[in-house]
Amino acid sequence: MSFPQTPVVTGERYPSRRSVVMSTRGIVAASQPLAAQAGLRILMAGGNAADAAIATAAVLNVVEPMSTGIGGDAFALIYDAATGRVRALNGSGGAPMALTPAIFAERGLTAVPSLGMLPVTVPGTIDAWATLLAQHGTMTLAQVLAPAIEYAERGFPVSEIIARGWAASTTKLQGHPDAARTYLIGGQRAPRAGEIFKSPGLADSLRQIAEGGRDAFYRGPIAEAIVATSERYGGFLTMQDLAAHTSTWEEPIHTNYRSHTIYECPPNGHGLTALLALNLLEGFDLAHLTPGSPEALHLTIEAMRLAFADAATYIADPLHAQVPTDYLLSEAYTSGRRRLLDPNRAAATIPAGEVPGGHDTVYLSVVDETGNAVSFINSLYMGFGSGVVAGDTCLLYTSPSPRD
Repeated sequence: MSFPQTPVVTGERYPSRRSVVMSTRGIVAASQPLAAQAGLRILMAGGNAADAAIATAAVLNVVEPMSTGIGGDAFALIYDAATGRVRALNGSGGAPMALTPAIFAERGLTAVPSLGMLPVTVPGTIDAWATLLAQHGTMTLAQVLAPAIEYAERGFPVSEIIARGWAASTTKLQGHPDAARTYLIGGQRAPRAGEIFKSPGLADSLRQIAEGGRDAFYRGPIAEAIVATSERYGGFLTMQDLAAHTSTWEEPIHTNYRSHTIYECPPNGHGLTALLALNLLEGFDLAHLTPGSPEALHLTIEAMRLAFADAATYIADPLHAQVPTDYLLSEAYTSGRRRLLDPNRAAATIPAGEVPGGHDTVYLSVVDETGNAVSFINSLYMGFGSGVVAGDTCLLYTSPSPRD
C-alpha cells in the first residue's frame, strides 16, 4: 500500500508530514504523552502555565524516571504575559556543607565521581515547584500533583523509547539495593515496552508533599530517609543541609539572534552554551543553506563544539567563582571565536577546554491561553542520577555544578 506524499507549503524550510500543533487555549510540550496530557488536564481545569508545568514535571518523574525526579534539580524561565517580564528560577541545590576538597584529596580523587553519594547535592526540585506555584501559580501542590500520584499508584504502560533507556541502566541500578528493588522487576530487569509499572514508594512521597508542602520533603520523613541513605553510603548530607535550602530568582541572560531575543537561565545553569552558539552562527548566512545539508550541519556542529568548550571552561557557581558571562556574550569575544570556525573542515582540537559528554536533558514547556509561558528543565543530570535511591522515597541527583 502506498500513501500520497504530504504537500510541501511554498517557502517552507523544514517540511514535515506532521503539522505544527496550534491552539488558542494553551499548549504543553513534553517528551512523554502521559506527562503532556497531565499538563493539559490542569489547563482545562482552569490552571495556568506554572500549574501545568509542575503537573507535567511530576508525571515525568513517574513515567520517565531515568531523566527527572523529586531528588533532582530544576531550572525555569517564566514569561508573565501581563508585565512582559521574563524571570529565571534557579532550583539547583548546594553541596553538603561538610563536603570539602580535602575529602576528595584524602580519597585519592581528582574529580567528582558520577555514582554514589559523593556527587549528590541537596535536591532542589520540590522547593522550585513550591516557589514557582507561590509566585506564578493558581493551584495548590495537592492539585497539580494529583495526576502523578495517580500514575505512580495505579501504574502506567512503559513506552518504547523509555523502556530502552531504562534497560540501558540495568547494571547501574543493580549496583544499589534500593535502586534495584524500586526500579527493576524482581530486582533484575527493567520493565519492557507496554508493561505496566507502579511506583508505590514514589506515590507515597508525592502524597506527603501534596499534603505537607515543601517542608514535608526538606524537614520530614523524606529528608530523614535521604540523610540516612547518605550516612549509610558515605555521603555528607545532613538535615541542616536540607532545611537550609531555598530556590532563588535571578535575572535571565540573553542574546539577540536575527532580531529575536533568546533568554536562558544564568550560571550555574548551562543555558549560556546555547547563547554562545547562536552568537557564533549569527555571523553566517544560514538562510541560503539547505536545512540538514552537510554545509548547514557542519556550521551548527562546529558552533556547538566551540560553545561547549567555553561552557566546560567557564560555567561555575558565580557565588564562588568569577564567571565572565557579559564578556563571553560580547561581540568582541564572539568575533574572535568565530574566526576559529572553518566553514570547510572540522577543527581537530577545540580550544578553551574539552567538550563534555552527554547530549540531552529532559525538558518541557507550557503556554496558557493568556500567553503566560514556562520553559522548564527538571533533571537528574544522568540516566537514573547517582544510581542511589533514598529508601522508597526518590532517586538522588548527581550534580556537575553544585551551587556551593
